[in-house]
Amino acid sequence: METAPSVEQRRQRSGDASEQRDAAYASFFVGSTGQGSGGSNGSDKSGSSATRKYASMVASDVGRRWLIRGGAAALAGAATGYLTSDWRIGATFAVAVVIAFTVRAARRQSEVPRWRKPSAAQRRTEAQLKVMKRLGYQVLHARGIPGGNGQIDHFIVGRRGAFAIDSEAWDKRLPLRNKLEKLYHGRFSKNERIDEALEEARTAQRLISEELGRDINVRAALAIYGPGMPWDSHRLRGVDIISGTKVRKWLRSGRDRLSEEEIADIYRAAERVLLPRY
Repeated sequence: METAPSVEQRRQRSGDASEQRDAAYASFFVGSTGQGSGGSNGSDKSGSSATRKYASMVASDVGRRWLIRGGAAALAGAATGYLTSDWRIGATFAVAVVIAFTVRAARRQSEVPRWRKPSAAQRRTEAQLKVMKRLGYQVLHARGIPGGNGQIDHFIVGRRGAFAIDSEAWDKRLPLRNKLEKLYHGRFSKNERIDEALEEARTAQRLISEELGRDINVRAALAIYGPGMPWDSHRLRGVDIISGTKVRKWLRSGRDRLSEEEIADIYRAAERVLLPRY
């Protein structure tokens, strides 16, 4: 088995650079606002002020990005109108550019806080789950396992049951193959990662069942991005190995049938027992 620290390092690797940058910003603000105050109360106040200033900085950064995008759309529209000698075509093209920017920003937006950005694989799964939320599914992201360093990337409950999905991006140059109930990525065994995902789902299942006072089932899955697969989903060692782009299709394959009341009960119980990591 992988040790807990190594698992955590792998999950956070993609966000390390952003995390260090944001920590430097927060440190600067804390230092500038903490002067003239002492003791724990002064530290708390300066930390709160740093958080507000950082949020303001992020918001202004978003505003600058949209200002740049709007300018780019206007220039593109003007150029198109000049080339076609028709301002209506130029205006239409400018609107299309703004729409394209909006769609791209919405797909990249994550519910996980900006200072702890999820991996690219987690964001891609999250984008698919936004569609499922409109169909009545309830979703939690980046939920910790009490008493350990494990994390369920996405906990979902809907009409077809409760699910725990971990999202992974693996090297697309190496093939995936199943040999004697073992999953290999190239020549590297991924059984330990599968067992980890199963343990996380079983722990969530136990905790939620205890919270509700009745048994529920949580189905575990690994959503893999990168290498090609000879299947959309394949159950191995108690975990469904699914192609990352087929998450929505896999969710609709659940065998359970839950009522709206049961969905709400399981979601609220999961919120209580699976604490947010960030």
